[in-house]
Amino acid sequence: MPGRVEVVTFESRLLEDNPLGDSPRRQVPVYLPAGLEKAGAGRVPVLYALAGFTGSGLSYLNYDFYQPSLPQRLDRMIESGRMPPAVVVMVDGMTRLGGNQYIDSSAVGPWARHVCEELVPWVERTYPVLPGRAHRGVFGKSSGGYGALMMGLEHADTFAGVVSHSGDAYFEYCYGVHFPTTVDTLRAVGGLTPYLERLHSHPKLPRAWGDALIIVAQAAFFSPNPAAPHGFDLPFDLETGERREDVVARWRERDPVWLVERHAAALRSLRLLWFDCGTRDEWHLHHGTRMLARRLRAAGVPHVHEEFDDDHKQVGYRHEASLPVLARALLP
Repeated sequence: MPGRVEVVTFESRLLEDNPLGDSPRRQVPVYLPAGLEKAGAGRVPVLYALAGFTGSGLSYLNYDFYQPSLPQRLDRMIESGRMPPAVVVMVDGMTRLGGNQYIDSSAVGPWARHVCEELVPWVERTYPVLPGRAHRGVFGKSSGGYGALMMGLEHADTFAGVVSHSGDAYFEYCYGVHFPTTVDTLRAVGGLTPYLERLHSHPKLPRAWGDALIIVAQAAFFSPNPAAPHGFDLPFDLETGERREDVVARWRERDPVWLVERHAAALRSLRLLWFDCGTRDEWHLHHGTRMLARRLRAAGVPHVHEEFDDDHKQVGYRHEASLPVLARALLP
C-alpha cells in the first residue's frame, strides 16, 4: 500500500523580511508512510530532504518514465521491507538566487535556523514520529548534500543522522574553476547590479547566466557582508578577474573539508554519517569527498564513503543505497 504526500503551506516567522524579499510562505511536501496512524505516536523516525540548487521540496515529487519520484522510491523500499517506515519532510529552500545552501547568511536569510528551529518542532507537534534528536536525519544531493553535511557539522544537537549525495566539498575545485567565466559574464552585462536586476527577465535563463548564478549565489551564502552593495562580497575583482584571497578565505570557512577538525566531536556524536559521489562528477566533487573522507579518518570520525560510476546528474537512485541505512540508524 503506498504512502501519501501532504503539501503543507508553512508560514515562517524567521524568514519574514529576508534580504532577498523571498516569501516566508513555504510549500513543504511531507511523505507519510502507509499505516502511519495505525503505528501510533512515536514509532517512526523523521528524515528531512534538502534539494539541490534550483530545486525545492516540490522537486522531489517530479518523476518520469526512468526516474521515479522520491515518494515512489520510498514506497518501493518500505513495501519490500528494505527500509523501515519513516516520515520524510521535503524542505522548500527556493530563493530569488535559484536555491539554497541551508546555512544562515545575512545576505539571504536564516535558513539553517528555519529548518532546526521552525520545521523540526512543527513536525514533532504535527506527526506521530519518534521525538528527539536521536531519531532525526537529514539528507540531500549537491547543494542539498552540502546542507546535510553542514547540519552534521554545526547542528549535531538537532540531527543524529546525515546523508550527502554529491555534496559540495573542496570549493577550490568545484567553484574556483568557474570564477573566470563568471567574471566574463558579469562584465558583459555591466556588473553585478545589472545582472541581478535582469536575472528574472529572460524567458529561459541563458547557460552562461545560469553558470554565473551558481557562483553569485554561493557568494551570498559564503561571503555575506552587510556593508557591500548587495549584502555580499564576490570572491574576485570584477575589473581584473584576480581572486580576492581575503574573500576566498571566508569561503573556506564554510567548506566541509576544512571544518572536520573543528567539529570532530560533533561528528563523532552522530549515529550515521554517510556520503557518496560519482567518479565522473562534473563539479569535481569526487575529489572533494575523498579529501573529506581522509580528514574524517584522521579525526577518528566513523563514516561511510562510497563511490559509483556516474556523473552529477540524475543520481536519485542512490537514495536506495542510503535511505534504508539512515532510517535504520535512527530507530530506538
